[in-house]
Amino acid sequence: MYHSFLIKYAEIATKGKNRYLFEDALVKQIRRALKPVEGHFHVMKEQGRIYAHAEGDYDYDGAVGALGRVFGIVGICPVVILDDEGFEKLSQDVIAYLDEAYPDKHFTFKVMARRARKNYPKNSNQINAELGEAILQAFPDIRVDVHHPDIYLNVEIRERIYVYSQTIPGAGGMPVGTAGKAMLLLSGGIDSPVAGYMIAKRGAKIDAVYFHAPPYTSERAKQKVVDLAKEVARYSGPIELHVVNFTDIQLYIYETCPHDQLTILMRRYMMRIAEQIALEKDCLGLITGESIGQVASQTMQSLMATNEVCTLPVYRPLIAFDKQDIVTISEKIGTYETSILPYEDCCTIFVAKHPVTKPNLKVIHRSEEKLGEKIDEMVKTALETREVIWAE
Repeated sequence: MYHSFLIKYAEIATKGKNRYLFEDALVKQIRRALKPVEGHFHVMKEQGRIYAHAEGDYDYDGAVGALGRVFGIVGICPVVILDDEGFEKLSQDVIAYLDEAYPDKHFTFKVMARRARKNYPKNSNQINAELGEAILQAFPDIRVDVHHPDIYLNVEIRERIYVYSQTIPGAGGMPVGTAGKAMLLLSGGIDSPVAGYMIAKRGAKIDAVYFHAPPYTSERAKQKVVDLAKEVARYSGPIELHVVNFTDIQLYIYETCPHDQLTILMRRYMMRIAEQIALEKDCLGLITGESIGQVASQTMQSLMATNEVCTLPVYRPLIAFDKQDIVTISEKIGTYETSILPYEDCCTIFVAKHPVTKPNLKVIHRSEEKLGEKIDEMVKTALETREVIWAE
């Protein structure tokens, strides 16, 4: 029934003279999303609108699902495209459209005509009135409600005529790639995939780094993180995942430093390593899934201690979220079931029984001095031996 999708956006419309750049980025992301869907699609800008036209048979549900994961889209409108064969034929086609789209005829409606082609013989008000009259004659149970209708019947008169009445909610946000690139510290938990999703929603291209600690963490734990990256990539586009072997660094810190400082010291070295990879990949910041007070390493004092080692900004989109808020988003985007699989990562293996919650930076600095130049060599080795996996 539907030949095309009208793509609605919101914030892009406020971008003034740069609007076309955001529209072009959105078109690019729509094409990427539809590429694996069965069928052939032609995505185009037309008179201030973006359309995805389907050529021949296609997977309707697959197309709607793919478009629903494209950031920048706020609404997806399945459209019937008609040739202009006169107003009487248009009335017949609109009645047939409503008959098929709405088997239950007990609803209210309002016709919303837009005459983009000014040589059409009827103006918008005339189209509204005459189409409304034809619909009422065809379906006695339907009523007009110009203030709060159940259905807005949109009829756009262009070179051809576009008819639609349904708006499927989109993912919102801004098109990926319009806000630079950032590096996500990705673990196997619930929080970090959600953080990556949220930053990507604001238009950032994301890559990720995962700290692996074999044999203390298994290949299943690593695969879990790869699977999470793939889930996030359904929204963000392909993610370059850097898998860093962190075992030697963790063991050395464990053997050399006070155990109540383990989490903070390990986090500081994770941030150092992630930042080096981020700078190498031209990223403009780091992303973490931290939330104030959720665990010992996420008190404000602890966050300040980990921030100290970074020169790049650290983006924490979940900083004020309750755990249930984060869980709700993870369920919505499909990462929750993978995140709760019982494969531990390096953050949970080397946890002190009584971690410090208010670290003193002078004390932390003294502990790091004990690590000497050996830790720098270990960091260098970890960077040089990292594995890169493409998640898409």
